[in-house]
Order: sequence, then C-alpha cells, then structure tokens
Amino acid sequence: MTVLVVTGTGTEIGKTVSTAAVAAAALAHGRSVAVLKPAQTGIAEGEPGDAAEVARLAGAVTLLELARYPEPLAPATAARRAGLPPVRPHEVAEATEKLATEHDLVLVEGAGGLLVRFDETGATLADAARLLGAPVLVVAHAGLGTLNATTLTTEALRARGLECPGVVIGSWPAAADLASRCNVADLPESSGVPLLGAVPQGAPALPPAEFRAQAPGWLAPRLDGTWDPARLAA
Repeated sequence: MTVLVVTGTGTEIGKTVSTAAVAAAALAHGRSVAVLKPAQTGIAEGEPGDAAEVARLAGAVTLLELARYPEPLAPATAARRAGLPPVRPHEVAEATEKLATEHDLVLVEGAGGLLVRFDETGATLADAARLLGAPVLVVAHAGLGTLNATTLTTEALRARGLECPGVVIGSWPAAADLASRCNVADLPESSGVPLLGAVPQGAPALPPAEFRAQAPGWLAPRLDGTWDPARLAA
C-alpha cells in the first residue's frame, strides 16, 4: 500500500496512536512515511496536533496539516464557526498524491469517524478515499458495543466500493473483560474483515524509543508487523 486512510468508529478510540504504530512499523522496515491530517480540530495555533503526536511516537515522518480549527467539533461545523474555509476531498486527494510521489507510505488520518462531514456539501473522508482509490483501515475500541459500530463502518465502506484491509483495536486493556476477549473472535466475523492488530492501553505514555521498538509486535504482517491474534485471545 502506498496510501492508507485511517478512520475510526468514533472519537477517542486510539486512532492517532494506531496511526503512529503503523508509521513506526513501516519505518522499521526501511520505508519512508508521510502523515497527512486533513482537518485538525480542537487545537489552537502553535499547539501540537495529532500529526505531531504521530511524529513524537513514530520518529522521522513527514507531516502535513491542511486545516486547523480551534473548537473540538466536526470539521464542517468547526470551520463554519471559525469563519474559515472547509477542507474539500479533492484537496485531500491532491495533497496525498503529491506526498505519495516522495514517500513509500502516506497515512491519511481522519477526524472522528468515517462519515464526519468535511464541508457544507456533506463530503467526508470516504469521498477523499474514493478519489484516491485508497484502502481504509478502521480503528475500533475493544469492548462492549464495538461490534455494531465497527460493522456499520465496514458496511459503509463496502457500500461505497472502498477496500477495508482490516480493523485495529486502538486501546487493548491491560485487564481485558469478557466482552473484549470475545470480540477478538467476533470482530472479524461481524465486520467481514480481519483483525490486524491491537495497540495496548498506555502505549502513548511509553518512551518513544520503546514505542518504536514494540510497535511491530502490535500489528499483523499486512501492516509490517509480527502480531498474531491468537496471542491476544490467549
């Protein structure tokens, strides 16, 4: 994959740390990596955003933000309230294609879930992925309720003719409950795509060098890792 779009089943589920893990695993394989954040919301000018957090954890990646809005809202709403131009899918596609000419892998990290609105027309990250013809990785939470949310997201991708290589659990709890343990087997069956990794809870607090060393062990070979879901189930 030259371009991989990263979305989530909602907010605060570990999308940024999962993006960092994918970037770190690719870098460990000697690949050059760029990270594009089309719309960063809820961060003031000058403050580090999600792309900067990916670089802090993963290492030497090229970063690009297309727009930044101060209020923690959906991009379309945040842009309107700030009186700033929204991000358009064609702008995301053009910026991604340029980065792809200079890097082995471009990670495009969305804001919130797949169908969060970018602009007043209702355009979404899915529209940008369709313009790019890029696969979309889904980040999900581990516990109760994730089967429904993840399956809705993968069904939305299929309905739009978009490829989903799989699902990554964005924050695997240190003491997994019954629902989380069962979801290791149930997520692939429900969503129709494989489970491609699980990032441990607390991973963002690791020293960056340790994060980079451990990241390949959290991801399946499809994402340049060595992770095996059987280990997690055990």
